[in-house]
Amino acid sequence: MTTNKKEPAPALRIEPRWPVSLTIFTVLFLLTVLPDRVRLFPVWVPYIPAIIVFASMVAIPLTGGKARSLRVERTIVLIFCGMQGFWTLVSLAYLINEMVNRSKEITGLELLTSSIAVWVANVLTFSLLYWWIDRGGPEARANNGTKKPDWLFPQVGVPEDVLPDWRPTFVDYLFLGFSTATAFSPTDVLPLTSRAKILMMIESSISLTTLAAVASRAINILGS
Repeated sequence: MTTNKKEPAPALRIEPRWPVSLTIFTVLFLLTVLPDRVRLFPVWVPYIPAIIVFASMVAIPLTGGKARSLRVERTIVLIFCGMQGFWTLVSLAYLINEMVNRSKEITGLELLTSSIAVWVANVLTFSLLYWWIDRGGPEARANNGTKKPDWLFPQVGVPEDVLPDWRPTFVDYLFLGFSTATAFSPTDVLPLTSRAKILMMIESSISLTTLAAVASRAINILGS
């Protein structure tokens, strides 16, 4: 008599969260130490949602990447991105309004450091968003999920003997967000879906407005 033994399910691959956490807190530290920045909120306010995001990421390896923990993390990250995106737009509008109506009261250094803060927050927000929506999220990518990609990375076409078992991680999406904010267009990564193109257009527009309107005005003031 033979018995059919079920093979154990393969262990779930979990993408490391430390690059994401390190990037978030590095950006927050940078925004904290920028001198003479025009602030809408006290300096400690951005740390509250960042700590919540960090806690949700710490729970992933502790729970073995259970579906419930992944859903909680996804919800928190998307809410964090929404809050950060709203804060970025409000801050940019506030800076432009202050620059137009109180141009003699705001120094060039205040405008420059404030524009850096907005630009950096813009890159972080969209990098996180790209990382979580592409191909269903980090765990779906790590475990060869079947969802269609939103972006085409050049490494996908590289032979397996050169880059075996390659898949994009957070650093790749951070580079994508940085390139979109600096070049205002796709560089080596191509958007494949409508939502990817719309998100990149929004990020580029925010970056262009920040650099063209606020940062350039700050440089003019400092150079005069």
